[in-house]
Amino acid sequence: MSSLWQSPLVVAHTQCLVRSYRYFTGKDLLPGIPDPDELALAVYHAPFVLVSHGTESDPVLNYGNAAAQALWEMSWEKLTQTPSRFTAEAPNREERARLLAQVSAHGFIENYAGIRISSKGRRFRIQQAVVWNLIAENGRLCGQAATFDRWEYLEPQAAPLD
Repeated sequence: MSSLWQSPLVVAHTQCLVRSYRYFTGKDLLPGIPDPDELALAVYHAPFVLVSHGTESDPVLNYGNAAAQALWEMSWEKLTQTPSRFTAEAPNREERARLLAQVSAHGFIENYAGIRISSKGRRFRIQQAVVWNLIAENGRLCGQAATFDRWEYLEPQAAPLD
């Protein structure tokens, strides 16, 4: 869907992502864009990956910008129905859980690196990620988010089928 970022829910969630990032890191995710609709568009099409999940007992992804959808090889519809633990291979899920517990305790972490896997089985290492808690306007924890712009594939891409 080309205008996904225009949805009032996505615009509001983008505001939460940006506000929480600034609160915990003291930095702007994308500086100089005060209009919420323009910010939602810019974040959705940004050259960095941005994903988030909610606070369910098995958190489900609730946002992934275009770069995240491309990297994990999922549509918006599939991505936003995926438990976030499935973004990592089974052996790496325990390490991922420790990371998220650390973020919960401290608000955010920087320079995280880890191995993730796309929906089609492509493994990649993310580098210099920032992971932070999401705080609703009422001050309640409403999820966690991650952003990064550095990753490398760990095996060559398979040849496309003819």
